[in-house]
Parts: sequence; C-alpha cells; structure tokens
Amino acid sequence: MGNNAISTLLQPPIVRTGLLPHTTGPSASKLPSTRDIPPVTLTNIPRIDTAVFKPYLAQAGSLYEAFRRAKDGSDDGRPPPSRRTSRGDQLSSEGLSYGMQRRVSGTPGMSRIDSSTLTSASPLETSQAKRRTSGGISRRAGLAVAPLSTIPQVYFEPDFHLENPRTFDIVSERSEIARPPSAANGSASAPGSTGKKALAANAILQEKLSWYMDTVEIHLISSISSASSSFFAALGSLRELHSEAAQSVVQIKTLREDLAKLDQNMAVGGLKIVAMRKRRENMRKLGDAVEQLREVVESVTQCEEQVDRGEIEVALKGLSNVESLIAGDSTEVAARSSPLKSPGQRANLIDLRGIKALEGASTDIALLRKRIGRQFEARFIDTLLRDLRQHIDSVPSGKTFQRWDQASSRFRAGHVRTPTEFPAYMQIDGTLRSDLMAQVKGLGRSDSIMPAAVAYREAILREFKSIIRRHIPSSNDDDAESTTSIATQESRHMSQQEKSSILARNLRALDAESAEDMFKKIYSNVGEALRRLGIQVKLLLDITSSLGNPHPNPPLRSPIRSPQIPSINDYLNAEPSPGPPPSSIKQEEIQQTLDLSSLLGQAVDIAQAQITKILKVRTEQSTNLPLPKFLRYFTLNRLFADECEAVSGRGGTALKTVVNDHIKVFVGHAGDTERQTLVQSMDSDTWDARDFAEEANARLSRILESSTKDVERWVKSSLIWEDESPVNGHPLSNGTAANGESKEKIRNAIIDEQKYILPESALAALRGIEIFEHLLTGIPSMTQEISNLILEYLKLFNSRSSQLILGAGATRSAGLKNITTKHLALSSQALSFVIALIPHIREFVRRHAANPGNLIAEFDKVKRLFQEHQSGIHDKLVDIMSGRATAHVSAMKKIDWDQPAASDAISGYMETLIKETTTLHKVLSRHLPEMTVQMIMVPIFDSYKDLWGRAYRAVEVSTPAGKERLLRDVEFFETRITKLDGAGDIGDFLLSIINEKPVDRGPNTSAGTPEPGGRAGEGTRANGNGTQEKV
Repeated sequence: MGNNAISTLLQPPIVRTGLLPHTTGPSASKLPSTRDIPPVTLTNIPRIDTAVFKPYLAQAGSLYEAFRRAKDGSDDGRPPPSRRTSRGDQLSSEGLSYGMQRRVSGTPGMSRIDSSTLTSASPLETSQAKRRTSGGISRRAGLAVAPLSTIPQVYFEPDFHLENPRTFDIVSERSEIARPPSAANGSASAPGSTGKKALAANAILQEKLSWYMDTVEIHLISSISSASSSFFAALGSLRELHSEAAQSVVQIKTLREDLAKLDQNMAVGGLKIVAMRKRRENMRKLGDAVEQLREVVESVTQCEEQVDRGEIEVALKGLSNVESLIAGDSTEVAARSSPLKSPGQRANLIDLRGIKALEGASTDIALLRKRIGRQFEARFIDTLLRDLRQHIDSVPSGKTFQRWDQASSRFRAGHVRTPTEFPAYMQIDGTLRSDLMAQVKGLGRSDSIMPAAVAYREAILREFKSIIRRHIPSSNDDDAESTTSIATQESRHMSQQEKSSILARNLRALDAESAEDMFKKIYSNVGEALRRLGIQVKLLLDITSSLGNPHPNPPLRSPIRSPQIPSINDYLNAEPSPGPPPSSIKQEEIQQTLDLSSLLGQAVDIAQAQITKILKVRTEQSTNLPLPKFLRYFTLNRLFADECEAVSGRGGTALKTVVNDHIKVFVGHAGDTERQTLVQSMDSDTWDARDFAEEANARLSRILESSTKDVERWVKSSLIWEDESPVNGHPLSNGTAANGESKEKIRNAIIDEQKYILPESALAALRGIEIFEHLLTGIPSMTQEISNLILEYLKLFNSRSSQLILGAGATRSAGLKNITTKHLALSSQALSFVIALIPHIREFVRRHAANPGNLIAEFDKVKRLFQEHQSGIHDKLVDIMSGRATAHVSAMKKIDWDQPAASDAISGYMETLIKETTTLHKVLSRHLPEMTVQMIMVPIFDSYKDLWGRAYRAVEVSTPAGKERLLRDVEFFETRITKLDGAGDIGDFLLSIINEKPVDRGPNTSAGTPEPGGRAGEGTRANGNGTQEKV
C-alpha cells in the first residue's frame, strides 16, 4: 500500500516521512493531504462463535482444575507445589485466570480489568520490572508498573475495531492525518486551519501507543509466570494418580483369579448334585404327564361314544373334564371326578396344552364340542318354534283383533272399547323357562350361543313365511279348488313361474268370505307370532344375563407349531402358562344377534312383503267388494299395519301404499256407482209420493244422529271380530206396489218436526248419502275425498231434478205426459228435504275433517244452490197461474156483457179460474207446508189482483143486466177465493171495481134475453179444463 498504509502511521515520524533528521526547508517533500490518501473500504471482521473454543477448553479444563486445587491447598496452609509463594504469584494466577476467561469469551480486544484489581497487582508488576532489569535500565528497577487503568477504556471495549473511523479518531486523539503545507515565504497557515496536530508529526501519541503496549505486555508476563508453577504442580499430581490406578487394576485381577479357583473347586460339584436330583424329579413328572396324556385320550374316546348315543349332557360334562385335565387344573379335575387314581396324581397335573402330541386332540375336542352345540341348538330352536306355534294355535283371532282395536282406540276419540284380559302372549309357564335355561347353559358350555342365536333368527324368519303359506291356496292345479290347503307342497313338473301363476289364479278365485277368512287367519297368526317372538327374545336375554361362566376352562387352542424347548427339564419346570381368563357369555354379542328391534323389524318386513304380494294379486276383487265387506277389509289391514308398527317401529310403507291405493280406487268406484244409481232412480221416477217406510225412517235417523256422533251400527259393521250384520250399505228396493200403488196412508219424513212428502228420487238420494257417510265413518283418512263425493252427489241431485222437472225431462225419461203442479210440489219437497239434511251432513263432515273450513263453505254453497232451485220452482208455479189468469182474461174480454144471458149461471172462464186456483191450492196444501203454500199463493193472488183489476176496469157495460152478470161472476170469485190462504181482500177489491161501473137503464133492457156468448163461455171452460190438466 506504500506510504499511505495505516501501518506507516504507527512508525516514528522520521521513518514515516522518509526524511533525514533535521532536514527542513523548502527542499523537503510535500506532505500528503486527505485528498492524496485513497478511501479505505471497511471490511466486516467475522465474529468467532464460542463453540470453536470448546475443544481447547475441554483439554485445558483438567489442568485448570488441578491448578485451582493446588491454589486452594496453598490457601489452607499446605506446602505449595512450587517455591513461589509470594502474594504476587497469587495475584498473577488470578490475573491469568481472568485473562483466560476473557479469551474463552471470544472478544477481539482485551477484557476490561477493574481498577482495584490493577492496583492490587502493583507488587507483581514491581517484581516483574525487577526481572526485566538489563541493558542499562537497572535504574528503573525500583519503579512500579503502571496499572491497566492508565490505558484508555476504548482499547478494552468488545467491539474495538481500529478501521472504525470513530475508534481511530479516539485512538489518534483527533489528530489530523496530514497538515496542509505552509506558504513559501514562511507566512502564517492558510485560513481555515483547525489548530490540531498532524498525526505524522505527533511523536507524543506514538510514545503513548508504545507505552500502552509495554504495559499490557508486562501484565501478561506477570500472569503467565504466576500460573506456570501451579500448572506443573497439577501435572505432578496427575502422574501420581495414574500410578495408583495401575496398582489397583493389578490387585483386582489377582482377586478375580482367586475367586475363579474357589468356584471351580467347591461350587460346581454341589450344583451337579442338585441338577441330578432335579432331573430325577422331572423324570417322575414326565411319567405323570404321560399317564395324564393317556387319560386324556381315553376320555376323549368316551365322550365321542356318548355323543353318538345322544347323551350330550354327559358328554359335555366329560368334555369339560378333559379340558381341565389337559389344562392341568387339579381343582376342577377333583371336582369333576377325574379318572386319575390318586389325589397325589391330581396334585401333580401339568398344563399339556402346548405339547405337539395333543394338537390332534384339541381338534377332536373342538369337533365334539361343535357336535354337542349343534344338538343343543336343534333342541333350542325346536323348543322356541313349538312354543310359538302352540301360542298361535291357542289364541282365537277374535281376541287378537279386539286387542288390536283396544290398542289403537286411543287414536280414535269416542271409541274406547272395554279393556281386554291379560294378553296371552305374555303368559310364560315354568316349563318353558326351565327348558330354555338348560339348553342355553348347554349352548354356553359348548360355545354355541352365537351360532344358536343366528340359527334361531333364521328359523324365525322362515317360520313367518311358513305362517303365511299355511293359509293361502295351493299352487298345485290338483288342489286349486281348495282354499285352505297348505302352500308348501312342491310340484315335480312345474317351474316356479307356473306355480306362481296358479297361486295367483287361485287367490283371485276366492270369494269375499273366503278371502276375508284367509286374511284374518294370516294377520292374527302373524301378529301373535310377533308378540310372542318379542317375549321369547326378552326371555332369552334374561336367561343369558343370569348365566355366568359357560365352562370353567377356555377351549383348547393348539399352537401353530410345537414350542421350541431346550430340554424336557425346562418344560417340566416351567410354570403353567396362564391361559385367557374364563370366558362368560358375551352379552353384547348376544344382544346384537338377538337385537329385538332388528329381529322384529325383519320379521315384519318379510310378513308384509308376502302379504303385499297377495293384496296386489287381489286388487280387482278387493276394490269391487260391497261396502260392508270393504270396510272390514280396510279395518283388518289398518289394525294389522298399526300392530306391526307398534311391535317393530316400522311403518310398513309398501303395505300401506297398496291398501291406500285400494281405498282410493274403491272410493272413486263407489262415487261413480252411487251417482249412476241416483241418475237411474231419478230418470225412472214418476214423481209420485212414496211411503216413508220404517227402513227409510231408520236411515234418516242414522244420518241425523251422525251429526253429533258416529252411528253405532256403522261402527259395528267394521268390527272384524264380530259376525257381519246386514247393513244398508247398498241400494234397497222400495217396492212400487208397497209404496206408490198402496192405498194405505203414505207416511212422511220428519226432520225437526217438519214433515216432508217425498218422491222416489229423494229416497234414493237419502240412501246414497247414508252410504257416503257410512264409508267416511269407516275410513276417516279419506274425509276430504269422500266429502267431495258427497258435494258432487248433492249437486247432481239438484241439477238432475231441475232437468227432469223444470226442464220437463221426466216426460221423456219416465213417460210423463206433462209436468203437473203435483210434480213441482214434490220436487220442491225433495229440495226442502235435502236442504234440511245439509246442516247435519255438514256437521258430520266437520267432526271428521282435520281442516273443515273449506268443506263447510262448500256445503253452504250447495245449500244456496238448492234454495235457489226451490225458489225457481215456486216462481214457476206463480208464472203458470199468472199465464192461466191471462188466458181467462182474454176469454172474459170476448164476452158481450150487455147481451141477455140464457141463464143465471156463472160464466165459464170464472168457473175454470176458480177450479184451477182451488186445485192448485189443494195440491200445494197436500204436499207442502203451510208456510210454503202461503209463500206461493200470495204472489199468485197479487198477480190476480193486478191482472183482473185492470181487466174489469177495461170492461164496458151499458145495461144493468150486463153489470149484473159481471157482479155475479165476481161475487162467485169472492165467495170461493176468500176461503183460500193468502187471498186477502182480492174479492172486495174486484167487487168495488164492478160496483163503480155506471149503467144506462133503457126500456129495451130485458133480463131474460139469452146471452150470445154462452157458447163461447162453455168453450172457454172446456179449454180451461184442458189447460188445467197440463199445468
């Protein structure tokens, strides 16, 4: 780097500048300035991690410990290992220790030393200075060494770096690197000079740096000299310890040789004697084991013979004895009377389960146990199935259905039955329990509990299929006519498809009674089997929970291969291997296998799957049943579905879907049938009054009663455990000879003290309404659909009666010549009768409907339709009579009242008018209530009053004879009409009009002149009679 290097700054000024001493003047070389010195790039000095010094510390640690112990010994008064015992040596050792610690810490500079330590080190420094007296400097021997505190603190900082400008500035005491040259003429320095000394010319600073280094060197020499004596003392101690350790190893080796000689001469001989005695004992045990093995083989053979003879209880006991014998359990063998001869032999039993000779025996024992378990399993299943069949055969189906109805009555308000007796399926005798207890114990001891439970589960499911097949027709053509044969007969020449086809044909061929009997037997048997099955499973779980260990020893498990034994002694002397703990009946596995909900659910699924197939095959026959039969069919399926759901918790979706489809088809078919029946009855009706017989009156009473409660007769018709009673569920004939043609008094229908004379159409409508209400009572779930059918049925009756009467359709359908007043009156009565029934029907629907709001509004609308129809009939009567009156007025206007009459007889128009009016009133009074008659007659008389009043006012009469004739007719009208209800003052009104007419009393007037219009009057009367017949 030349003269600009930092190292040249530390040299003396003369050497650093390259000048000769005392050479000054203008000829001197130019000093470098700050611009002449190139910039120095600071480099990062890497920091050394303390882990680098760990090997050195580990190597020097032992030496330092020896030094410390020597130092501690000298402090305790022991002779020092070195001849240096001065206080200075002690302090020097402390300084060395402190210096070593600073070097281990990895700091680049020297550690900071406390001023007190430096002061205390002055004697050492003094002695050190004495040792350095040579070369003419002995005169400074008496001077003390400068303490480290005289060195500036910056040299001791851990981050001391001379290349750091700040550090360099402090070390150089802020001297300038180079001072600018002075002027040539020796004038003052250039302006801007700071007055600092130039680093190159600062000789004092150079001396300070040299003095600092000398001071540190003196202190280091003093510390090293103090530590050297302790180090060599510790090294000597280590050599002595090594010599003592070598002597100890030699002594231990000698001791081991002596012990080996003692063991060879005394212990080995005694051990041989003990080993020979042990071998003799093992040979005795081996003999006992061979005898024990012989007994095992003989016992297994004896158990096989017992199993072949069917003595499974004795064989199972002997098998358990053999297992105890093989396991070496002397307690169990003694308790079970082992064939071993002496108690000593029993006490010397060993565990033979691990020897190779018994591998085949363990297999034989497992096979024997399995055979015994199978026989116990067969007895177990036979006992349970026999109990199940006996229970099914002993319970009458009627009691089963009564119990089902009692269980489901809580869901049907108002139909609580008398409580039935204690269910038969819950009665268990002691024999069944004791038999099952013995069989379960045998199954447990033979490790067959789980296989038996699985087999029982499968047998039960097969039994449910057998229960159903037992009551369906045969699938064999040879027995196709039998409806109660067992369907388990197998055909040798027919495929399964052919058998299914024959079975389906035989099922369809069953009549209603046979099919109902078949379903009742199947449902009652399946239901009782489900209940009994639940009791059996609970009984089995109770028995298994009360049992303990099925057999005392665990079953033999042969190893995969014989164990590797070094010698027979090792095997005979070994402790019996603890086998697995005695196993008890595993309750969790049994409960899982005999899971009651799962087992019952599977049984229900199987039974319902088979029944669903049968129901689907008989769909057409079931949907065409009469109403009472179908209601019994529905009740039977409903109770069975509810029972299955109560037992298993499963809803039986497939079965309910099929039954619901049948219900929908039947309800729709019933609606169509009743509408067709109503139309046929109304079309053939002659609209004559019919006798409301006892049967019709009873039907009406049931309909009225249904508004407040379900009719008992309808409810009983659905009770499948009772004999079917005749119910008016289908149209019954009302004989015309007994009702229509009978000359006896016709009885009326009465609703709320109001009497009704009804035609055949009203009686037919009454029958249809009862059928629908009966159907709704039996199938409440179809309330919405059946209510809609009732509404349509009523609307049909209303529209059809309007077509037949107001539309004169009866003249074509029933052969009537014309529609008379009687027909209109009877039609009005039929409408009034239905209007009176609608509130009762509405309340009946309200009781059964879940949301009756819309239905009630529909019934109110239908009632208004009937009322409007009835008002139309009444208006029709008024219009007819008004038309007849208009015709009579026209006839009256054609009469010449001033012409003399042939006699004093009433005019023909008046007689006809009076006859028609009185006939109308008589007919209405006979068929309609008085209030209704007045409602019809009052408008008629009002029209008479208006029409005849205007007509008589328009008549011109000029003679007293003519006025007399008018007055005579009106007086006759007043005399006959006044007696009728609703006539009012019409007679007086017409008389006043006639009396007010003025007349001319001329001489030509003669009372005896014949009336020119007499013939015309008679013609009018004849026409009037003919018209009256058409009204």
